Amino acid sequence: MLAARADSAVYDWARLADPYRASEDERADALRHIIRSVPVLMDILTSIKQLALPDCWLVSGAIYQTTWNVITGCPRDHGLKDYDIVYFDGADLSYEAEDLVIRKVEQALPHLASKIETRNQARVHLWYEKRFGRTYQPLDCTLSSLVTYAAKTHAVAARFGAEDAIELHAPFGLTNLFAMRLVPNAVTDNKQTYDEKGARMKAIWPELTVESWPEA
Repeated sequence: MLAARADSAVYDWARLADPYRASEDERADALRHIIRSVPVLMDILTSIKQLALPDCWLVSGAIYQTTWNVITGCPRDHGLKDYDIVYFDGADLSYEAEDLVIRKVEQALPHLASKIETRNQARVHLWYEKRFGRTYQPLDCTLSSLVTYAAKTHAVAARFGAEDAIELHAPFGLTNLFAMRLVPNAVTDNKQTYDEKGARMKAIWPELTVESWPEA
């Protein structure tokens, strides 16, 4: 597929997927345009800005899976299980405080309440080991969590900044996102999570390339 349309703009996806033919700024501009063309994503970004949650971002699947749907011509919500909203409040690590924020977000986005997952990244280390069987180092900000994701491709975040400009953060870059290439991140022992997600996504987006987890 040489070119496709995202709203009113036409992009050469093959060019954006090539690290030598397109710049990271061009990929970021294309991603911002995709986000602005999807009303659900704009609703989320607008709501989390209005709620003024500390260090709050929309991350991961809502962004990269929507992009894959645009590239492949699928409905924008094809394959999306949930929308991950993350924030950082180190002043109160209680479950009760997090639950209050969860309910505030759901009230702000009632049409998405059943598909939104809101989590305080300051308290992930308190429950992670019990759930996944391995320790998790305390974080110092929301964006620190992105480098722990099982796939580098998944590490992307967005929010509204000044004058509603869309701020993006992608510590491993955006090339793999536009190349529809799932790349493992072996910084933690996430092989099982990576393999399970890779299999699920390959079934939904056959165009996806899933790189193998590196051998120990």
